[in-house]
Amino acid sequence: MTDSDYMKSALDQAMLAAGKDEVPVGAVVVCRGQIIARAHNLTETLTDVTAHAEMQAITAASSYLGGKYLNDCTLYVTLEPCPMCAGAIGWSQLGRLVWGADDPRRGFTQFAPNVLHGKTEVLKGVRAEECARIIQDFFKKKR
Repeated sequence: MTDSDYMKSALDQAMLAAGKDEVPVGAVVVCRGQIIARAHNLTETLTDVTAHAEMQAITAASSYLGGKYLNDCTLYVTLEPCPMCAGAIGWSQLGRLVWGADDPRRGFTQFAPNVLHGKTEVLKGVRAEECARIIQDFFKKKR
């Protein structure tokens, strides 16, 4: 599968979040060509500000692997991670981070650009228009 295919899986998770009236951000973790974790925002459902898609995915992947380091994994997320999530990504020593839409207001690159582990590879802009559209549509409906 390609980065675009995996991002489609993350977009499917974002749609699940939207169906729960959550901000539609989705994430998947891939390890050695296999999706080992799927997650979406659950902050409203769990009344927990830390229940972002990335945090849920990191926890699920770590549980699946039986360890806290994800250096052989790629995290695909529909929106650029916030500083909190990027910090967790850094602590997990994630091998690769791929995101769709940039988040110029709350993305980690604005506030903590050096928070990721030094060996983490980053690719941004995969299916960026689709990823941005789902969030824009969600907030248009809210207003």
